Parts: sequence; structure tokens; C-alpha cells
Amino acid sequence: MIKISLPYGKEKISLNLDEALLNSVLVSRIEDYHPGKTQSELVKEAMESSIDSPGLRELAVGKKNVVIIASDHTRPVPSQIIMPIMLSEIRKGNPGAEITILISTGFHRPTTKEELNQKFGEEIVASEKIVVHESENPDCLVKIGTLPSGGELIINRLGAEADLLVSEGFIEPHFFAGFSGGRKSVLPGIASRVTVLANHCGEFIAHPKARTGCIEGNPVHIDMLYAARVARLAFVVNVVINSEKEVIYAVAGDCDSAHIKGREFLENLCKVKAIPSDIVITTNGGYPLDQNIYQAVKGMTAAEAAVKPGGVIIMLAKSNDGHGGEVFLNTFKEEKNLKAMEERFVNAPRDETIPDQWEAQILARILLKAKVIYISSAPEEMIREFQMTPANNLEDALILSREYLKNNKATITVIPDGVSVIVE
Repeated sequence: MIKISLPYGKEKISLNLDEALLNSVLVSRIEDYHPGKTQSELVKEAMESSIDSPGLRELAVGKKNVVIIASDHTRPVPSQIIMPIMLSEIRKGNPGAEITILISTGFHRPTTKEELNQKFGEEIVASEKIVVHESENPDCLVKIGTLPSGGELIINRLGAEADLLVSEGFIEPHFFAGFSGGRKSVLPGIASRVTVLANHCGEFIAHPKARTGCIEGNPVHIDMLYAARVARLAFVVNVVINSEKEVIYAVAGDCDSAHIKGREFLENLCKVKAIPSDIVITTNGGYPLDQNIYQAVKGMTAAEAAVKPGGVIIMLAKSNDGHGGEVFLNTFKEEKNLKAMEERFVNAPRDETIPDQWEAQILARILLKAKVIYISSAPEEMIREFQMTPANNLEDALILSREYLKNNKATITVIPDGVSVIVE
């Protein structure tokens, strides 16, 4: 027997498997990488050797209105490490700068005060001006152009009117943008509902290049980078983190050049080869990424790439925040034919994209390939609405899987963190 630890919420769940049935355990090599420096040292060194850009201190000179885009509660960005250093550098360059931290919620719910305290620490929350982006509030939005795809480019007014716009974030594989980080701080981070919907349209989500780890020719990425340039995103600080959410690598500078260097580092560590299996067990990396079903679709895409057609995906995601999107849930309530759902989204004009359509489209694609058994704290009825099968624990899930496959010797692949790998 082999014992494997799987993240679930803020805990770990142990899995014991017969090695004779285990095809592979797909993990990135991030856990084997030890930088030999503290998290703060890594961030400071990156900022001192910024890529294709002056340093943040130099950029801040003469800039009165400075906006720092920061990630929201759904992203495990170690902002308590990054933000104090960024604030210090800005104020060294311009002690009188008026700084606003703009929370890039994109299309997510607003970040709470408690979540802000967890993210930044109480001192920063108490002393700095923090604004949470509202993608559907016309009073805080302004149009700044048109995307290459033809959609309107509308972003948060604070970001658009900043004398200096910068951001913090982290780089990980992303299931349709290729990688997170860099340009994503603007789109979808501080973009309007209209802009996000245009960029996340069915045509783009179905595009063969809109996949994990793919940037070249990815229409979603092309729009995002364009938006960052038009918004004048001048400087980014992006990090790569391990399973303990600790910084192991950092880049800073131009939003594209720094991101390229960061994703090249990450790509070398997280590409893994799939051995197709009957059953694939995966997670969404634990808290905060597994707070809802919406986010958990990301981890499922890693399993999608490793499961045999007609096989079973066992997904562990705490989902204490429920479904994560009302329209996402209603889409599955109203349309039971998955193929019809997928085709409707692919053929819908970009200006008729509905909220959360992309997540429903990808989940439908996964469900058309494999049965999904979902372990969570979400209501069982809710899980069934998404055409997934609820299970209380891994033991029950494996029994259900074998019963479904009618095979007690079904082969198994385990992906302990489905959002940390690029499965090929």
C-alpha cells in the first residue's frame, strides 16, 4: 500500500492505495525546489533587478496617484510578504504618493473585511486605502478601448485614471488563459462584466489553444495582454509558490517580460506526462482555491487530461462557499443535455455570453468525457444539480467508481494538486 496526502480546505486527507492499481502520481517538482532564501529576500531581489522596466521606486517619482492591483480572496497570493515591500518602494520614490490598493475581484463576490485581514494583515488593512472592484457598478467603470476580439475594454476608473498602475500576483497554470498572473490583473481582475464576458466567450473557451500552459495563439491571452497594455499596467510583482503557499521564486518588471520569465521557471517544474487511467483522483490545492464548485472546475481539467474516456474523476474540494456562481448553478438546473449546453455556448455570439458560461462550458466538456464523483461539504442536492455524484469520503468514492466501471481492478492516477500541474 502507498499513502498519499491530499489537500482539502485547510486540512489534509490521507489516501491509502494498492500500488498494483496505481498508474502514477502526478506532481510538480515545485516541492523539490529550495531557493535558499527567505520569501522577502526573493521578492526584494526580484524588484531590485526588474525586467525591461525601471524599478518601482524610480517609477513612483512624480506620480501622485498610485494604484496597486491586488488579488482577491480566491487566490493564495502571499500579499503579507509582497505588499509591504511594494508600499515601501513606492514611498521611497515618492513619500507623498496617494496609494490605493485595488482588489481585483473580477467576476467574483466582494472580498470581506475578514478576508482582507487574512490576506494583508490587520496593520495594512487599518492604515492603507483599500477599494474592492465592482465589475457591475457603472459608477466606478470607464471605457478605455476595444479588445482585439471586438469586445469593449471597460475597467475600473481608479485603475484607468492612476498616474501609476502596478500589480501583485502569482503565476500558476490556468485552465484556459494558459497561466495566471501578469496581464490577468487587469483582465479579468479590474475589468467590467461586459469586458469579462466578451473575453470569456464560448468561441474562445472552445479554442484548442485556450488550455492549461498554452500562451502562443491563445485568444484569451491575446485580449488580456492587450488590455494590460492599454490600461498602462507599468510594473508587476509576481511570485511562484509551493504547496505551503510560500514564495519560492519571484519576478518583477514589465507585465509581459517578467511574466514570461516567471512562467518559464514554472513550466520547467510543473509539466507532467499522463498515463491514462480508469480513475483519476485530484484536488483544487486546498484553501483558498477550493472554496466553491466554480473554482474546483480548474482542478478537474488536470484530471480531464489524464482520465480515459468513459472513466471516473474523483474531485476533492471543500466547497464551503457553495456553488460560487448563481448563473453557473442555474445553467445546469435549466439544461440537462450537456452536449446541447456545450454547443449552445460555442455558437453563441460574443456579446451574448452569459455570466459563468465559461465554467459551465468546461464542466460540461469534462462531464461528457468522464463521470465526476465530488467530495465536499456542499449540499448533496447541489452536487447533483451539476450532474456530479456526491460522496462523503474517498473510500465511498472509490467504491462508487468501481461499481460504475464494473471493474474492481480499475487503474488509478492521483494528482494531489490539480491546479499546480500541466498534464500532457
